[in-house]
Amino acid sequence: MKFAKWVFRVAGIYGILVLLPFYFVEDKTQFIPLPAITHPEYYYGFIGVGLAFQVVFLIISTDPKKYRLLILPSIIEKFSFAIPVAVLLMSGRVGPYIIPGATIDTILGVLFVISFLRTK
Repeated sequence: MKFAKWVFRVAGIYGILVLLPFYFVEDKTQFIPLPAITHPEYYYGFIGVGLAFQVVFLIISTDPKKYRLLILPSIIEKFSFAIPVAVLLMSGRVGPYIIPGATIDTILGVLFVISFLRTK
């Protein structure tokens, strides 16, 4: 249980620190090698859903055994970014700038799977 508590607490805090600033930099995204934001509702929707999941991670960290089933959608949340990025990289549709974020999500996804298996 200590392992899962630690993993989900770190993931939640990390995610909040990474995502929260995006609420304040939409007008500066032209400096990031990404397409222009043509639908700000998707931009802010992504940030909102991402932050909501960080809160889920923090809730799980309080009692992983009690919230064990919430680990399953948390695993999906991590791999739903990591797997498509791997496919997009192999097909040349995204650049290497995305690798660090996808790698972190992959590592956290694996740690979430381990946490799920260890909190029976």
